[in-house]
Amino acid sequence: MIVCPNCNHPNPDGAVQCEACYTPLPATNNCPSCGATVQADAAFCGQCGYNLRASAAAPPTAVAATVAPDVPLEVPALVTPDPLVELIQPDPLAVPNPVAVSPLPPTAVAVPPEITTPVAPPQVVEISAAPQPVVSGQGAPTPLPEPEPEPIAAPEPEPIAAPEPQPVAATPPPAVSPARTQLQQVTASLFHVQSDTNIELPQTLSVIHIGKPNDRIPPDVDVSGFPSSEIVSRIHADIRVEGDAHYIEDVGSSNGTYINNLPLLPGNRHRLRPGDRISLGKGDMVTFLFQLA
Repeated sequence: MIVCPNCNHPNPDGAVQCEACYTPLPATNNCPSCGATVQADAAFCGQCGYNLRASAAAPPTAVAATVAPDVPLEVPALVTPDPLVELIQPDPLAVPNPVAVSPLPPTAVAVPPEITTPVAPPQVVEISAAPQPVVSGQGAPTPLPEPEPEPIAAPEPEPIAAPEPQPVAATPPPAVSPARTQLQQVTASLFHVQSDTNIELPQTLSVIHIGKPNDRIPPDVDVSGFPSSEIVSRIHADIRVEGDAHYIEDVGSSNGTYINNLPLLPGNRHRLRPGDRISLGKGDMVTFLFQLA
């Protein structure tokens, strides 16, 4: 019987996996002392306590070497085969006295390179001798042959001078308009409708505070001197400048901020465009018009 090491379920001998949990069962052997079934990796037999590892480590019994008897082997004598003789019959169509051609490739013979000695060309020596008059038997002088006229060398052509480049009038460079050194700055302002007062916004500030004097954030646009300013909070709204864009947002005022008669929720901001109507508080009592110049 084989006990499963996972769930301790007894399994019959020779089982490969557990019948209950299907776990692979360990291999088993028989004890060489009592013949009981033991696991292959067990050190001692559970029945008789026999040391299984000692029997496994025992050296195998030496086997005597088998000595073969000295029996002489009879080897038959080698018989030399008769040489094959091929009868060659004369071919009636063959050319008489053919030249035997060797089946081996011709051997290349190295030929020493021919050494040629340079021969100097023959020198021609011109000997100019004055012609002598030939006197005939009658005493009359024979006229001398006229010398051939020497060839007249043709005059070398004079090099033709390249035409001088004509001076080209320098074209004046195109007029370049002076680059602008500074960007044109846009001036923004708030026009107070109730008092016809124009308030120019500071150009050096990126955040412009609108409200009334207080101890926390002094206003950049003070509305305390305008009528009905009591509805405006001390910290009412901010105008943020980003490039050429102006944004307004309410910073938690008591009576709110309205853009074109629509409420501006705290935390949201609105991009101002020329002509937008900004009302600080309810009732459109403190009203400004956003302008660009």
